[in-house]
Amino acid sequence: MAATLFGFAFPVQAQDTRLSLADRVSRLEQQAQANQANASTVNQISELQQQNAQLQGKIEELQHQLQTMQDSGKSQYVDLDTRLGRLEGNRTGAAPAGAPGAGPAAASAATTPTPASADSTTDDMMAPPPQAASITPVGGRGAAPAAAAKAPAPQAVDPAQQTAYNTAFTALRGGDFATSAKGFKDFLTKYPDSPLAPNAYYWLGESYYGATNYSVALEAFKRLVGHWPTSEKAPDALLKMGYCQQLLKQQNEAVATLKSVSVKYPGSKAASLAAERLRRMQQPAN
Repeated sequence: MAATLFGFAFPVQAQDTRLSLADRVSRLEQQAQANQANASTVNQISELQQQNAQLQGKIEELQHQLQTMQDSGKSQYVDLDTRLGRLEGNRTGAAPAGAPGAGPAAASAATTPTPASADSTTDDMMAPPPQAASITPVGGRGAAPAAAAKAPAPQAVDPAQQTAYNTAFTALRGGDFATSAKGFKDFLTKYPDSPLAPNAYYWLGESYYGATNYSVALEAFKRLVGHWPTSEKAPDALLKMGYCQQLLKQQNEAVATLKSVSVKYPGSKAASLAAERLRRMQQPAN
């Protein structure tokens, strides 16, 4: 009886052992598969890191190309702006200083150096920066040229102000519109009552205009025209207001502003350019 029991016990124990070995083998296989999966994951991560490094290199290359294109675009803008100003000036011509209907802006142009036009930014910037903003009175039509001679003498400029102004002006002349805009903003914040403030507002507007930020440029030109309507920069600033409004698709406002240039500053170069721009705006699109 006992033998019989032991005889059944050994096969059962052997079967249990075989099952235990099968479980262990299964577990080892699962672990091996898990290790393979981990190795595959590590390889994939390594490949992704390599791809990321390659993409980063391409991004840096594209950023460099974009910066190059932006610099080239700035140079092209200045060149085109200059050529357009010269072309418009040659086609319209400037009113003589003593002609009937010519305002004091035209009379003063015969005796004081003023910018060729608001569009000829490069030519204007090639001249040395002013030592103080000269103020020209705005009179009615037919005002005598002698009225310009009665303008108040320019105020003295503190050397620190002149240095800050020149630094921003140099950046603008070099086509670095972001630096020049910051420079003129800092100048106006620190020296709001400076004799150079009207000019600084004008060149602040030109900085934003060159950077194609027309809405901010418009505000700078408005500030100049509103606070210093007799500044020598006021006609050009009013002209550029019209340009900005046109570029911002504010056609009605642009037309009204450009027409006001001839009314407020008759006989000026800005008035001639405004009339030419109005003529072109009224031409049917091809």
